[in-house]
Amino acid sequence: MPVNYATDLTPEEFAELDALVGEWTYLPDIAEAMDVQVTRVHRLMDDGSLLEVRRPEDRVRVVPAEFMDGSHPLDSLKGTVGVLRDAAFTDAQAIRWLFTADESLPGRPIDALRRGQKTEVRRRAQALGW
Repeated sequence: MPVNYATDLTPEEFAELDALVGEWTYLPDIAEAMDVQVTRVHRLMDDGSLLEVRRPEDRVRVVPAEFMDGSHPLDSLKGTVGVLRDAAFTDAQAIRWLFTADESLPGRPIDALRRGQKTEVRRRAQALGW
């Protein structure tokens, strides 16, 4: 049985996360882009290929749009999520970390992942667990 990494966010916490992320996408839209049933998208959440949070006002599950690379999840995200989950991050904490600028990269970890710098990002994520 998969571990539940989801977090209930207050409206204030979601607003802070929303300011970092900017653009969100919905599970049915991801399913349509991938040409799969939405239950397959749920499994992607469970295995760490994608991360989600629920908007507090309506409990709708949303995913940062930058986690998608066209019609599939960003390849380098899954391993990075695994490292963050090993460091006991919730999905909301992992999203916050991925979208917060890191001077040593430079920039945000999500941007570095999109540039193909997964080793650098994972090295920093591993350090969080110590």
